[in-house]
Amino acid sequence: MDGGARKAGEGGSGATVGSTVQDLSALLWYERELLDLLTFKLEEEQLLLTAGKTRWLSHATREVEQVLERLRVAGLERASAAAAVAHQWGLPEDASLRDLAAGATEAAWADILSAHLTAMTDQSAAIRQLRDANAQFLRAAARSTQETLATTDAAATTYDSQGRAAAQGEAHLFDRNL
Repeated sequence: MDGGARKAGEGGSGATVGSTVQDLSALLWYERELLDLLTFKLEEEQLLLTAGKTRWLSHATREVEQVLERLRVAGLERASAAAAVAHQWGLPEDASLRDLAAGATEAAWADILSAHLTAMTDQSAAIRQLRDANAQFLRAAARSTQETLATTDAAATTYDSQGRAAAQGEAHLFDRNL
């Protein structure tokens, strides 16, 4: 990762009124890297689900949530930088990335911003697919668990000290035959 992108996306200074289009591009790169990380974490979660390794699922889910929080912060910084660039270019401050690309003062920036938009749109579509697949795996696992519990005999017997099935109500903490 480019060190400038990390500094723009982290550290709390973020975008300011004096943000330039270079700052905005650095923030977009950082956000794209976070989207890649989110994709990885969702794929990791999916691997755990398909392998039945539910023991680690809470850790994977927590990591997904942490990346989502970082994305939320990066999105706010990007929105601030985009508003500053829009103001510099004479566009409405609530201009979208598409609007900025269309209103860019230089063709090179129009191409760069359009490339960011396309990449982020593609990444978001892949993330939605992974999220939906993971939700489907979770629903199937919950359904399977419910079916298993429904077939479990509620009147299961216990075993005595010799390993024979004992009728319900005969289970003891201590062996009374001693």
